[in-house]
Amino acid sequence: MAASTLSERHAVVTGGARGIGAAIAQALVAAGATVTLLGRDVARLAAQADALGGTAVAGTARCDVADETSVRAAFADIRARHPHVDILVNNAGQAGSAPFARTDLALWERMLAVNLTGTFLCMREALPAMAKRGWGRVVNVASTAGLVGYPYVAAYCAAKHGVVGLTRAAALETAKSGVTVNAVCPGYTETDIVADAVANIVQKTGKSEAEARAALVSRNPQGRMVRPEEVANAVLWLCLPGAEAITGQSIAVAGGEVT
Repeated sequence: MAASTLSERHAVVTGGARGIGAAIAQALVAAGATVTLLGRDVARLAAQADALGGTAVAGTARCDVADETSVRAAFADIRARHPHVDILVNNAGQAGSAPFARTDLALWERMLAVNLTGTFLCMREALPAMAKRGWGRVVNVASTAGLVGYPYVAAYCAAKHGVVGLTRAAALETAKSGVTVNAVCPGYTETDIVADAVANIVQKTGKSEAEARAALVSRNPQGRMVRPEEVANAVLWLCLPGAEAITGQSIAVAGGEVT
């Protein structure tokens, strides 16, 4: 892949300071794009921007994707510094677990706010202008929990299923505009979210860390965690020339867990 494949393209990556978001930003930069990183942790954003290299980063912006005012302010700041957004990757998200009977309204609303409403708010800021210009790529990082159900994460599953539905609806509305809207659905991936899940299993069940990890990877036919770079490669492919006919899709990156 030529380093200039996405030259003159500007990408915004939410949750871009670490994990899957950081890997996606790196992949886009390697393909020639400039990237703006959004997130809540200013220090982490700055460190990731430094790691990517000064000329590759259009900027960083503090943004709580679950807050409409914060999203509007972040994108206003982006537009003030850069003429347009060509690629939007909605990666910011949270996971929380509880048995269904103990899933309170606070957990439910937090899962929907961050994972689903945050995706909607960022799409609303970028998608209309993409369609007007006649080119754009939106990639929503959902989860295999957006394709199938899992126990003890009903709110998270509902939110990620919502992301998949939102992706499909927006793809149909923009199908003739030169914009594509897709989702990637990672399985358990080596991220802070999965580290927290392992810690939660250890705390609640008394299993060792190794046993907790083994329980999670047992869902993957390949018997391992997905690497952030593997998710990033799928996102990158959807943004590259040659993927124009791919829209409205939810692509599992999960070692065959979801078929």
